[in-house]
Amino acid sequence: MAEKNTIEKVLEVKDLAVSFKTTNGTVKAVRGISFDLFKQETLAIVGESGSGKSVTSRAIMGILAGNSIHEGGEIMYAGKDIMKISEEDLHKIRGTKISMIFQDPMSSLNPIMKVGKQISEALRLKMGLSKDEATKRALNLMKEVGIDEAEKRIHQYPFQFSGGMRQRIVIAIALANDAEILICDEPTTALDVTIQAQILDLLNRLKVERNLSIIFITHDLGVVAHMADRVAVMYAGKIVEYGTAQEIFYDPKHPYTWALLSSMPDIETEEKLFAIPGTPPDMHFPPKGDAFAARNKYALGIDFEEQPPMFKISDTHYAATWLLDERAPKVEMPEILQHRIERMRSQHSIDLPGAKGGEKK
Repeated sequence: MAEKNTIEKVLEVKDLAVSFKTTNGTVKAVRGISFDLFKQETLAIVGESGSGKSVTSRAIMGILAGNSIHEGGEIMYAGKDIMKISEEDLHKIRGTKISMIFQDPMSSLNPIMKVGKQISEALRLKMGLSKDEATKRALNLMKEVGIDEAEKRIHQYPFQFSGGMRQRIVIAIALANDAEILICDEPTTALDVTIQAQILDLLNRLKVERNLSIIFITHDLGVVAHMADRVAVMYAGKIVEYGTAQEIFYDPKHPYTWALLSSMPDIETEEKLFAIPGTPPDMHFPPKGDAFAARNKYALGIDFEEQPPMFKISDTHYAATWLLDERAPKVEMPEILQHRIERMRSQHSIDLPGAKGGEKK
């Protein structure tokens, strides 16, 4: 990719903090995260369940639950802060400029409405097209997302489509109004591996053809490897590492990123897969220091007392771990991960110097 300062920035998240009021107290779901999204790139946000990934995506869409609390920060799009604009202004953006697809395509579709009508209604609602114009465009969208015999299938119901085909319909609806940003929240989790690959290929193709910017929410680093230009790793409501996909996969710095990569199987894995010990913290009571410290065998004393800052590794790579402090002891990443990275390097002929960032090839 070209250097980011030469590419248009389409979205900027600054120090976003979101909590939720519950009967058991306040849950600190997102705790001051910042990232940018650029034109025609895919930013993957990765982490375990409960890390704050989906809350972040819903904040961008303006669809947070009624018990949410905006603790601070901004989401800047087209010169406006999405967290502060009126519902009327948000309606002009949501589903038009910024669209979203979800994990389960069946729950995203009306089971008693023909799929063609569901696509065309999105067009009529947001673009004011006539019934005939909307139907014609719906047909073209179905063809664009790879629905065979679209002329026939436009009159069918969701139950007559496979899971992968239903997800293609959901993508068609999301793109009906020529969205600039597409948020994908675990869109392939409910699909088998073969269909998953087809959907990922479709999204990659549409990104180029439509000049889309994509935020891809997932817990699956295998999916990230096929999709992402840049990666933000989240844990306990914070971004703990941030960099190009190449930097994250070949030169990870945070112990949590090490753990995620070590627990990811590949076809040549001979070692016993690593399992991250313990469980994520209760975000009713966020830890005092580094939230990952209790599960991190590399944790230092300061990790239990003070949150680490974001240390700069390169112009594009940052990680929040005290191991990067100049006073910290030198620690090597786990052997299982070193072996995996060596295999990946040899398979893909990628040369990434120790602490230097590189462009994706």
